Order: sequence, then C-alpha cells, then structure tokens
Amino acid sequence: MKKYLITDPNYYTNNELIFKQTLSTAFEKHKVDFACFRDKQSNNFEVLAKTFIETCHEKNIKNTFLNSDFLLAQKLGFYGVHLTSTQFEDIKKVKELNLKIIISCHNIEDIKTARKYEVDYITYSPIFDTPNKGKAKGIKDLELVLNSFKDMKIIALGGIIDENHVSKIEQTKAYGFASIRYFI
Repeated sequence: MKKYLITDPNYYTNNELIFKQTLSTAFEKHKVDFACFRDKQSNNFEVLAKTFIETCHEKNIKNTFLNSDFLLAQKLGFYGVHLTSTQFEDIKKVKELNLKIIISCHNIEDIKTARKYEVDYITYSPIFDTPNKGKAKGIKDLELVLNSFKDMKIIALGGIIDENHVSKIEQTKAYGFASIRYFI
C-alpha cells in the first residue's frame, strides 16, 4: 500500500529551516512513496516549495506533488500536481505540461469526471473524521467506491492519524492512503 505524505503549515511551519527539519524527520520516520507540498496560507510559498523539492530529492522521494499550482510545479521540477476538486477544468493544461495528476474527489460524480479525464490518481475523502472537512465517509463507503472504480488508483484520505486507521485502509483494495497528521 502506497503512503502519501501531505504537508500543512500548521504542522510543518512556514519557517524554511524548521520546515526542512520537520520534513526530513518525517521522511526518516516513515517510508513515503508520494509527497505533496500543500500550503494555502504562507507568503513564502515558492521558497518553501523549493525547500520541499530539494528535501525530497535528498531523501530519494521521486513522486513529488505540488498542491494546485501546476505552473509552479513544472517550473520547480515536481513530478506532478495535486489538483483540488474545483480544478477539473485544469486537467488538460496539466497534461500538456507532462505532469502526473492526483485530483481530490469527494463523491461519485467527481470520480466519474476524473475517470473521463484519465487522471493518474485520485484521493477520496474524508474517510475518517477530519477537522472542517464534512461528514466522514467511512470504510464501507470507501469499499463501495473501490469496487465501483477498480480501474482507478484510489488513495484514501482524511482523518488517517494512527496505525488503527492505516490497518483499516490496508484491509481494503485502496491503492494507498494519504495523510498530514499521521506522518508528524
């Protein structure tokens, strides 16, 4: 099962040195297959994104994603971009840049649209309770989605904070799981 680390300034800070140390520690503590720089609030976004990609390369993490900003992702040499559920119209532009695509999906219609656009991966969320992310879908709903979209690489996301949650995801056919807090 693939492990997908996602950053957040509330846990990693926007201080460049502390950010690098926190990220490095997370990579040393956990074997990570995918990593995403996600920051919706810091003024030094591009500087932190550069630090993120450099740290990933130092730790041999090749599947690097930048949240939302596909032009910056290409400029800085990211492997791909993690699009939000409001960015379906950007998929064609991202493909033209030869970036891999993960897109956030929250319902069946989102997943159908993602399939139509032939994205590389989707996250489906929230699986467990997560602050400010709506009602948790739960494992049964995740399994229904996985069985309905067997041809897609679906990554469970949302509220995955401990080994108990990871174990529940591992018992499904999910391609992987993504988390912010699990990797801290």
